[in-house]
Amino acid sequence: MTYLGLDLGSKTIGVAISESGIIAHTLTTLRFREDDYEEALKLTVNLVNEHQAKIVVLGLPKHMNNDIGIRGKISESFREELMKKGIDCILWDERLSTKTALQTMAKGSEKRGKQKAKKDELAAVLILQNYLDYKGANHVTR
Repeated sequence: MTYLGLDLGSKTIGVAISESGIIAHTLTTLRFREDDYEEALKLTVNLVNEHQAKIVVLGLPKHMNNDIGIRGKISESFREELMKKGIDCILWDERLSTKTALQTMAKGSEKRGKQKAKKDELAAVLILQNYLDYKGANHVTR
């Protein structure tokens, strides 16, 4: 079963993929006009179809106090639109995923420009991997 992980921004969507349901890895960054979520939706649906993804895990940005702000509401609306297209989409708490992605890359040897370009994909990997780890831990037979 193929999973896609999404880190939705105002101009980009970082995308991760897992074909095994165990390990997530970077796939691509989709780019769209700022705040044009209809275009973002079309790009996402095309990618879901291309990779025959069964489940999309969409990052849900929350404030540290658990409140959902404007970015979180945009993600909730985006999920609703994906669901209307028949795509199974799970919202996943993404707090600190972009920060963790940037910290991870800062420890590496990539230049700043490349780091910025890859941060959305790495954030998507963290979102998807956290979901897969949670799912795996809760479906272990004893």
